[in-house]
Amino acid sequence: MRPEREPRTGEGTRPSPAVRAPDDDLSVLFGMSTALFASMAGPAHVLEAANPAFFTAIGGGQRERTGVPLGDLMPELEAQGFLRLLDQVYRTGERHVGRDTRVVIGVGRRAREAYFDFTYEARRDTGGNVVGVRLIGVETTQAKHARRLAAEQRALLEQIARQAPLPEVLEGMCRVIEELSPDVIVSVLLADEEGRRLHHGAAPSLPAFYNQAIDGIATGEGVGSCGTAAHRRRKVIVTDIATDPLWNDYRELAARAGLAACWSTPILGRDGRVLGTFAMYHRTPRAPQDADLALAAMFVDTAALAVERHHAERDRRTADAREKAARDDLSYLLTVSTALSGPLDEGQTLRRLAELSVPALAPLAAVDVLEAGWVRRVAAAATTGRARELLASPHAVRETFRETEDDAVARVLATGLTEVARRTPAGPGLWKELGVTGYLCVPLMDREQPFGVLSLYATDDAALDGHRIALAEEVARRAASAAHNARQYAQRAALARDLQTGLLLPDLPDVPGAQVAAFYHPAGQGLDIGGDFYDVFPRGDGSWSFVLGDVCGRGAKAATTTALVRHTARAVAPLLDDPVAVVKAVDRALNDRNSQQNNGFVTLVYGHLTPAEDGLAVELVRAGHTLPLLLDSGHTVTPVEAHGGLIGIGVPPRLDAVRFTLRPTESLVLYTDGITECRTAGTERYGDARLAKVLASTPAHPTAAEIVRELTEDIRAFTNGRTVDDDQAALVVTAEGV
Repeated sequence: MRPEREPRTGEGTRPSPAVRAPDDDLSVLFGMSTALFASMAGPAHVLEAANPAFFTAIGGGQRERTGVPLGDLMPELEAQGFLRLLDQVYRTGERHVGRDTRVVIGVGRRAREAYFDFTYEARRDTGGNVVGVRLIGVETTQAKHARRLAAEQRALLEQIARQAPLPEVLEGMCRVIEELSPDVIVSVLLADEEGRRLHHGAAPSLPAFYNQAIDGIATGEGVGSCGTAAHRRRKVIVTDIATDPLWNDYRELAARAGLAACWSTPILGRDGRVLGTFAMYHRTPRAPQDADLALAAMFVDTAALAVERHHAERDRRTADAREKAARDDLSYLLTVSTALSGPLDEGQTLRRLAELSVPALAPLAAVDVLEAGWVRRVAAAATTGRARELLASPHAVRETFRETEDDAVARVLATGLTEVARRTPAGPGLWKELGVTGYLCVPLMDREQPFGVLSLYATDDAALDGHRIALAEEVARRAASAAHNARQYAQRAALARDLQTGLLLPDLPDVPGAQVAAFYHPAGQGLDIGGDFYDVFPRGDGSWSFVLGDVCGRGAKAATTTALVRHTARAVAPLLDDPVAVVKAVDRALNDRNSQQNNGFVTLVYGHLTPAEDGLAVELVRAGHTLPLLLDSGHTVTPVEAHGGLIGIGVPPRLDAVRFTLRPTESLVLYTDGITECRTAGTERYGDARLAKVLASTPAHPTAAEIVRELTEDIRAFTNGRTVDDDQAALVVTAEGV
C-alpha cells in the first residue's frame, strides 16, 4: 500500500518537527523553484524536508515522503556511492560539490539516467555541531542532452557536407535519437520520385521482417502513421496502434514487432515536395511530450537537408553521366563517320559497320543484304574469334529471302522498321551456342527502301536498352549513307573507266620495225573521264600515225572532244600525207563545234612513222604540247624542237613539221604535263630534269615497255602512292634493231 503523505508546509516542502528555523527559510525559498532542495538529519540521513522539484527528480509517487532515511527512499544510491559521500560530509563537516554528475534514478525498467550539479553541506546547531546534511542542486540532464544533441547534429551536418552516403547519415541520426531517448525506436522512409510510395531509408532497431514488410508502402489515407502523414503532409500521432483505425491493415504486423505507438512527421523539401517520413515508435501506448515533438522537428529538418543534398548529388552525378554518355556517343559517332568516309567499296563499308558495332553497341553483330531475292550475310563481328565464326557460319544465315513471320531479318527487310526483342530470335541461328538473350534488327535504307539489316545480339552481360537502340539506328543511318555513296562511287568509277577505255586503245597495235608502249593514269580517284589521250593506227600505205594529246578540262565534254580529235585524225590521216594538214583538219573540226559543245583548246603531238632501212622515218607536228624527247643509243636525252601553237581556239595555228630518223634501239618519248607537273606532299615538282634523268638511267638498249615501266615506277616513288591532280599519259616508240 502507498503510505500516507505528510502535510506540506513552506510552499510545498515537508519539514519534520526537528527542522530548525534556518531550514524553514530555505524551504520557503526553494518551495516552487526548479532547483532541488533537501534537508537530512542525523547519521542515517533522514529526509526532513524537500521541495517539489526534488521529489519530481527522484521519481515522485511513493517516493514523495519525509521522515525516512534517504537510503531507504532511494536504495539505488548506495551502489553509486552517494550515501558514502553523505557520510563523509556528516563526519567531516566539509562541503562536497558535484558537477554534471551522472545518477541512475529508480530501478529496473523504471530507472532513468540523469545528470546534476549539486552541493552537500553540513547542517550545524547553534553550538556548531553537525546535525545533518543539506542538498542543493540543479538537474542538468536536459542541458547535457541539448549539448550532446547539438554536437550530434553538427556531426550529422558535417557528414552531409562531406557527402557521406545517405543511408549512413540517416542510420546515424536514428541511433543518436535512440540514445538520447532510450524508449524511442526511430524509422526513416524515403519517398520515390512521384511521391506515391515510401521505401526503407533507415531503421536500425526495427526487426528486419518489419522493414521488409513496409518497404514500398503506398502513401494515402489509412496507410499507418507514415503513409498517412506523407499523404496529409502533416504529422500524424497514433498513441495506441491497437485501437487506431489508421493501422487496421498493419496492426498484426506492428504487434509482431512489439510496437504500440507511432508518431510520424513528413519530411518536406524546400519546394514542398514530400521527401519521406520520420517516425518515432514506442513499445507502450503513449502520447508525445513537447520535448519529443521538438526533437522530431529538429531531426526532420536535418533529414530533409540530407535527402535534398543526396538528391542534388544524385542529379549532378546523373547529369555528369548523361553528359559523359553524350560526349562518348558523339565521339563514337565521329569515329564511325570517319571510319566509313574513307575510300571503301560497299562490301568494305558494311564489314566496317559490323566491326564498329562490337563491343560499342553489342557483343555480337551481323550485316545481311538483299540481292535479287537472296539474303546474303556480308559481315559478322564478335568479341571473340569463336563467336564470330559461329555467327558467320552457314547455320546462322537464312539462305533465301522469304516473308515469313518467324524471321526478324525478313520482317525488317519487308517493312523497313526496326525490331527489338528481349528473347532469342525465332529464325535460324546458333543462338544457344552464342548465348544470345535478345536482338535488335535495324534496316539499312537507300531511297526509303531497305537493302540490308544490321543485327545486334545481346547476351547476359549486355542488354539492348533504349539508348543503345537509338545509337544503333543513327549508326545504321550513317552506314547506309556511306554504303550508298560507295555504291555510287563504284558505279561512277566503272562508268568513267568504261568511257575512258573507249577513248583509249584497248591494245596497242604491232607496228613493223617498232616497239610501242604506253601508260595512262587518271587524276584523283578516277571518277571523271580524263583529258589525256593517245592513239596509234595505220594510214593504209605502210606508214603509221601516232598521236598523244591533252584536252582542256575533264568529264563528258572532255570525252567528246577527245573522241572528235581521234576520229577526225583517223578519218583524214589516210587522205593527207602532210602531218601539218592532218592537225589543221583537226583544228578546223574543233572550231566548227557550236558554243555549247566547245570545251576549250587542245594540245597534241601528231606524226607519221615509216619503216626505213636504217630505222624509222619520223615526221611529227607539235601543237602547243610538251616537247617530245629522243633517247639515243648512248642514253643521251634530247628534246625534239618542233614549233606550233594550240588548236581549237579559233585562231589558225602556225605549225611546222620536223623530220628525223629513229635509229635502232633509239626511242621517241611523248608525254603529257601531268607527269612533269605532279608534286610531292610539299611543293617540289617532278619536272623535266627528273624525267630526262630517269630516261637516261634505263638499262642498255631498253625496250619501249622497259622505258614505260621505269618511268611509272619512278613517278609512283616520287608521289609516294598519293593521288595526282592531273591525268598522266606517255607513249614510247622504239626502233627495233636490224
